[in-house]
Amino acid sequence: MTIPEKMTAVRIVAHGGPDVLELAEVPVPVPAAGEVLVEVRAVALNNTDLWTRQGAYGTPEDPEALAGWRGPLDFPRIQGADVAGIIIAVGPGGDAGLEGRRVVIDPAIYDADGPQANPVGLMGSERDGGYAQHVIAPVRQVHDVTGSSLSDAQLASLPTAYGTALGMIERGGVREGETVLVTGASGGVGLALVQLAAARGARVLAVSSGSKLEAVRSAGADAVVDRAQDIVGQVRAAADGGVDVVLDVVAGDLVGEGLSLLHEGGRWVIAGALGGHGVGFDVRRLYLHNAQIVGSSMHTREHFALLMDIARGAQVQPVIAATYPLDQAARAQEELGRRHHVGKIVLDPREAAPPA
Repeated sequence: MTIPEKMTAVRIVAHGGPDVLELAEVPVPVPAAGEVLVEVRAVALNNTDLWTRQGAYGTPEDPEALAGWRGPLDFPRIQGADVAGIIIAVGPGGDAGLEGRRVVIDPAIYDADGPQANPVGLMGSERDGGYAQHVIAPVRQVHDVTGSSLSDAQLASLPTAYGTALGMIERGGVREGETVLVTGASGGVGLALVQLAAARGARVLAVSSGSKLEAVRSAGADAVVDRAQDIVGQVRAAADGGVDVVLDVVAGDLVGEGLSLLHEGGRWVIAGALGGHGVGFDVRRLYLHNAQIVGSSMHTREHFALLMDIARGAQVQPVIAATYPLDQAARAQEELGRRHHVGKIVLDPREAAPPA
């Protein structure tokens, strides 16, 4: 296969608003030993794209510092963690039989080699990502999904949102027959939590609002709680007194108000802070009831391999809210930030207009 020398990419040149997204013609990266070159067929957007662009993550030393997912960024940086595509080249000494395989890339950069290694970096933040027509990935990070019936856009929706969701479910030890509460259920991770927890056989209560309630119910929620009303009271009524696991991407005041919802030995798993990162709660509700508060950041290699098994069998059907050409990445990010949609917003690099 002939590899082009140049490609269209969207990259951020500084922290800031959508105006820092730059459409550019750049060299096609060349895979080194142990790497493959993937032609990007779809790349999904995540809140991490917005917060990395804004520099909203801070650092352990300075919470107000402008930083990417795990620290200061090197600019310019091609964004995009969630890629589905086709392998078109392998690095020196690689297996040429991989060429032509349909793949999803695990975007995590891990701190060790084992299956339980922790993610300490992210494609699109700590290294270039998939807002481009081609991207490089380590060969061990690409997963063959050639036989999946999911579309390219659906496959691209999986890595960050569904990977984060599955990491929460696994770390929270969700079991068949348990009752779980999902916050922020209309967002990317929230909707993934609803679908994956339902597929596991849990009874799912989901918090959403307004016009999104029915879409969340259709995704697999057994009951939907309106966040504009008394959340704790609604959950008590719907769950016959309490829940086994809370899968929480909102945090904020709900942690303190809702901790008493947990049954004995219950687990509250947190993977986001849309409602605020300052949390206070009655610690007696924690230790007297053997409850656990669990932090969960993305997934492990083992979690991601399980997710790819789910993808091959199309056991979940990611919802696609909208698809934009690559050159409209800024518009797509603005739409993501408005949070009026349900499901994933996806870019198609094959439809990119060349830079002016």
